[in-house]
Amino acid sequence: MKFESAIKRSWDNLSGSSISDNNKVKFLDDEYMVNFKLRQVLSLPNNTPVEDHRTVLILHYLLQKITGLPVVSGEYLSFNGLSSINRFADVFKKRSTDVILKRYGNNIFDIFSVLHNLPAQKANRADAAIVIEAFEGVPILIELWKADEEFGPEANILFDKTITKIFCVEDIVVLAEVVARAVSYMNADEIYG
Repeated sequence: MKFESAIKRSWDNLSGSSISDNNKVKFLDDEYMVNFKLRQVLSLPNNTPVEDHRTVLILHYLLQKITGLPVVSGEYLSFNGLSSINRFADVFKKRSTDVILKRYGNNIFDIFSVLHNLPAQKANRADAAIVIEAFEGVPILIELWKADEEFGPEANILFDKTITKIFCVEDIVVLAEVVARAVSYMNADEIYG
């Protein structure tokens, strides 16, 4: 229910674009069909309807892709560095970095196991790090540090600074959560369902 107005607005915004009836969008390790005529986003190959939070992300991404995606800068910023809107910081931490820490805090190098099932590669940062291609042209960097005598393990999610030209702050929170749960083998629908 909370995503309905965002979905309707997205379809309305796409109606003035040069979109064809069917467009494929790759999101993480899945492919989706965006059917403009039916105003539906379907998960391929089974043509099953997609959850509302994913639909919003896919539609917002597709709208920007049609008008032109920004060139990836390679400069990564933290969530706080992307936005001066601090009211989302706790939600972001709870739904993304805390999820990753819960899964990988005891063995941060286990995160490399996702390289086999997600569009990701190792990054030479922190104690362990990967870059995930959430959408084409939307890299997300996950950094992990192991615990030492003074501090416990830490995790951070960083975004190419161009992400704010594709997604709003609320979308970035949801995107980070979906990525964190995909990396942690947890189902993002647990909190939306």
